[in-house]
Parts: sequence; C-alpha cells; structure tokens
Amino acid sequence: MKGSTVYASIQRRGLHIGLLPAMAAAVNPSTPITLDHDLDVFPEAGRRLTVAQYADHVDDLAARLWAAGVRPDEHVVLYKTANADHWMLAAAVSRIGAVVVNLSPALDATTVGVLLERVGRPTLLTDGAKLDVLAGVPLTELTRRVITASGERPGALSLADLAGAPRVEPVLRPIDEAAVITHTSGTTGIPKLVVHTPRTQGVRLIPQWRLLSLMRKKETVAIHIPFVHSRMVAAMSLALAKEFPILLLREPDPEAVAEQFLRHRPAFVEALPNSLMEWEELADDARRPFASVKVFSSTFDAIHPRTMSRLLKASGRRGALFFQIYGQSEVGPAVGRAYFRRSVHKANGRCVGWAMPRGAAKVRVVSRDGSTPSERHPGFIEVAWDGLAKTYFAEQERYDTNRDGDWWRTGDVGYRTRFGCLHMLDREVDMIPGVRSSLEVEDVVLSRLDELSELVVVQGPGSEPVPVICTVDDEPLDPERWRAAAADFPQLADPVQIPQAELPRTATLKVQRGALTHRFKQQLG
Repeated sequence: MKGSTVYASIQRRGLHIGLLPAMAAAVNPSTPITLDHDLDVFPEAGRRLTVAQYADHVDDLAARLWAAGVRPDEHVVLYKTANADHWMLAAAVSRIGAVVVNLSPALDATTVGVLLERVGRPTLLTDGAKLDVLAGVPLTELTRRVITASGERPGALSLADLAGAPRVEPVLRPIDEAAVITHTSGTTGIPKLVVHTPRTQGVRLIPQWRLLSLMRKKETVAIHIPFVHSRMVAAMSLALAKEFPILLLREPDPEAVAEQFLRHRPAFVEALPNSLMEWEELADDARRPFASVKVFSSTFDAIHPRTMSRLLKASGRRGALFFQIYGQSEVGPAVGRAYFRRSVHKANGRCVGWAMPRGAAKVRVVSRDGSTPSERHPGFIEVAWDGLAKTYFAEQERYDTNRDGDWWRTGDVGYRTRFGCLHMLDREVDMIPGVRSSLEVEDVVLSRLDELSELVVVQGPGSEPVPVICTVDDEPLDPERWRAAAADFPQLADPVQIPQAELPRTATLKVQRGALTHRFKQQLG
C-alpha cells in the first residue's frame, strides 16, 4: 500500500484516525516521528519514534481502554495536560469505535463541567494534574468512569495498571456518524461542541493534499498547533499518509523552536498565526533556523503580511511560499492563497484567497443590507461542501440557525473582487462603527512599526475604535512614531499599551477581542 493508496482509501471510506497509524506503518514502518517533549502516557518511549512504534502504542492504548470498559459508540472526553500523546490517545479511542471529545487543556473547571454534562455521562480520560483542576466538579455524577493517562487518583482507573491487556480488533465508525468532536474557541461563552464524521474529516484533506504534493522529497513536516484541535487531525493525517517525517512541537519559545529547526531542518511548517508572529525575531538569527523551509502554512486566524514577508525572506529555499488558509472548525479549509518572497510585502492582508479546485469548498457572499455585496457593501461569507461539520452536539437548533440548505454562515463579513478573491474584513460581532475593517488597520500599522509585537483594535465604551498595542520586550512606544504610522486612520482613539502577557487569548492563541472590549468599557466607561 502506497501513500496515495492510503489517501484513496480515506476518500472512499472516510478518515478513521484509529486506523491511520497502522495504515501508515504498513506503507513505511521506519518513517520517523520526533517530539520536543516526553510523552506523558509513555515517558520511557523517548522523543524519537518510528511510525511502526507509534502505531503499536495506539494499538496498545486501545487495548487498555477496552480493558477499562470503553466500548463502541461511547463518548470519551479527552481532557489532559498539553502533550503529543493527546492525538495518540484520541486515535486509540477511535480504534475501538468510541467517539472522542477533544477538550483543550486551557479550559477551566467550570466550562469542563458544563461540557461533561452536555455530553451525557461520558468516560473522562484525563491525568492527575487535570483531576486536581477538576477537584470541585462532581465527576461521579457527570461521568461513567474516569481513566488517568498518567498519575493515579482514588476512584480512577489507571492506564498504566492495564498494561499488557489483550489486543482487540479495530471497530469502524459509520462514515456519516460522529467520530471526533472538537470545540469552538468559546470567545462569546461556553464553547460549542463541533461534530466531525469520517466523511467530513476525509473531505477536508483534499486542499492540503494538493499543497503537500508540491514537496517532491520526503522532507520533515513541523507541526505546532494545539493537539486537541480539528486542524491537528488533518495535519497529522496528511503527514502520515504522505510518509513525511514529522516533528511535533509543543514548546512555543522562539529559542527552543530555533534549536529544533536547526536540528531537524523542516521543509514544511504549519503553525498558529500568533506563534509565527512570535517567531518573527528568528528571521534575523544568524544561524538561519528557517533556511530549510520551502512552505509555511497557517490557518485559524488572519495573519499579517509583515509576518509572512519576514519569514519568507528568512528561507533559503528557491520558490519558498507561504500558504494561507481561511476557514473555521465548522467548515474546514474554505479558500487559500499562496504568497511569494518577492511580492508578499505588497500583499493585501484582507485578501484571504480563492476557492480551491475540484472537490474543495464553494464560497459565496450574501447581502447584509439588501445591497449587492461589494467593497462598499460587504456581506456575509458562507461556505458549502461535504466537509461541513455535521452538527453541534446537543445543540441542533443552534447549528440550524447558521445553516441554509447546503450553505453555512461563517459569521465573517467580506466581499469578493471581480477576480474572485475573497476579502474577509472582520467577524460580524467585532465590527466597529466608522471602521471599514479592524483587521485592515492592524495589518497596515503593524507593517509600519517593527517595534509592535501585537495590535488589536476593539470597540471602546463610546463605540470608538481603541488600538490595544503590545511592544517587543514591553518597551514604551514613541508617540510620534505611532501618530505617523496611524495617520491614515484618524478615527482611532489614542492607543492603550498593555504587557503582552496580559492579552486574553483562546486555546489557539487568538486574541479575545470581546474580553478586551469588556475590560475597557469597565476601565474607561
């Protein structure tokens, strides 16, 4: 079985993450998977595995979960300390036909309690540290059983105690039934639980399968995204199916990242936009940690042209490109666009790309005010394809309010140019009177002030646009330089500078604009 055969199988039968490691091992058992940290569940395994070893660990964990009493169709909530073993455990849950519910380790105890209740007495797969976090949550009432992946606690089953459990045959989920459940960022309240099926997960691989096909050699793919996110399902699945060596990064510190890149020389890097922004300083590193990178890729959120330009200039590869994908958990990758070293500095950051070819998502913009959508009258962005999430778990009505037949309303506002490029201006909930696009303001001003590490425009107590700024090393910003850089936007209020560490963020490092707005209404109102 070749990698292309694995991919063809996924498109025919759907993506079953519980089967994928074994399928990849059957193609090339020696493909390396390298970590920048130790696995919590297998601390003795070390930081360099082969795909065959990885697949065996998944099979072993599936046997232990079965021995613990987990059965097909059950829901298993996976809430543990951030670690690459999260995807390994999720694959093990899937391998025995259960439905994994991935919860971010950044969620607080109250939110986890609400989600456990929503799922309806699931198995909780966690660890000692997170059980301490959940000390005040009535787990006996909310869960069927509690299993620890590491650490032991009274009343909880330990995976370590189940070592040597008999291996079991894999169980396939039906192609259109729930297989993996992830959650939204929860920036406006309790997160929604997004239901993915084998079919929707498989379809979502189409756009980036073609992108990865640009890499002619089996070079290392570095992945630095939350292990619990739906995007991680796609990133790991694509790399495994393509037989690429994988570097899984947990640590965001630029110096730690530089050391890993210098050691393993990745050709493809997928990371969060805000992580890439933090790594900009490495573009000037004399050791040239980005020299080997042929393709940078990012999704989740808008990324600033300044960041793309600096990273591409730091690559030593001919034809290096930055591929930006616009999408969200509910729709997967909707549109995309490649940026190149020579032209990226002239990029319009609001142009998020074009619909991708054959088999990918369709995109339309519909009117908000009765006018034909245009630059002057931006409309609602909607997406349709087989990759749309099936539902919100236990919130069908909430899901249905965003669904119009085949079309899903993303909550973003924008327009399409006459050449078909989709411009995303803002989230509808973040729009500010008198500002065409907060994201556009941020793109422009950031490109003019290298000393800014972050800029977020939010609505003040009088509906005025307030620029919230962070600087490199939290140094004071020269007011004159600010006024010159922001001269094109006279409607902006005076900037408010805060330490970078005080920026409220989601699990995917998006700035929580609503939280900032609320903060300033309390302080300035």
